[in-house]
Amino acid sequence: MPPVTSFPSAGASAAYDRIGLGYREVRRPDPRLAAMIHDALGGARTVVNVGAGAGSYEPPDADVTAVDPSQVMLDQHPGPHKVQAGAEDLPFENGSFDAAMAILTVHHWSDLHQGLRELRRVARRQVVLTLDPGHTRELWLVSEYLPEIRDLDHARFTSVAEVAESLQAHTVLSFPVPHDFTDGFLAAFWRRPEQYLDPVVRQASSSLAVLPAEVIEPAMDRLREDLSSGDWEQRHAELLAEDAIDYGYRLLIAGEDLPIRRSQS
Repeated sequence: MPPVTSFPSAGASAAYDRIGLGYREVRRPDPRLAAMIHDALGGARTVVNVGAGAGSYEPPDADVTAVDPSQVMLDQHPGPHKVQAGAEDLPFENGSFDAAMAILTVHHWSDLHQGLRELRRVARRQVVLTLDPGHTRELWLVSEYLPEIRDLDHARFTSVAEVAESLQAHTVLSFPVPHDFTDGFLAAFWRRPEQYLDPVVRQASSSLAVLPAEVIEPAMDRLREDLSSGDWEQRHAELLAEDAIDYGYRLLIAGEDLPIRRSQS
């Protein structure tokens, strides 16, 4: 196992030490989102992945340093360069990397704005994927079964407008979630409702994993009954004809354009 450099960390560490087991099996990178992120990274040769988790969406042709406060998550990361640290105090010199990436992690940071300042400090270009809590279309799982997630996400996620301003983003891109999306975050299974019945799937989504059993289990019982009776399909027949739906996921790009790589002969 590659060595892990450790620094004092806080924030998401405790949560993901508890819920992160098996994360890599469920949260498999989707090639369509991967292509979008790789384009946004602009051909960076050196990348720091902050809140790296199991390493999803890291560019295969770059030298990547993975940073995460959770040892459980870093143990699942396959890369050779791993640092246990929080986003708010990155242990790197100014301008150490071509690019910094932070994929669905900023809502876990104890100080969002300080973490974004750190991304800007250590890298020339920044790429952040987050969820806009003010997006109008809500996942049916939330509106019909688990409204507790709405309050949770509104408390955790900062508006995309505020994140973009703090990051000084020059580009904000929408990512509609495909119906066959492979990365099992909360909205991934909008057209595959039976997947939410699987406790392994729920454990890999922080919005579901942190809810107590007395909230989750009655909701899953109702979903199971609705699927068995056909009520769910009747209510959501229009979803079965959709290929992708915008649930508010946004990719933010900030910082410099990087020089185009030239092949060596």
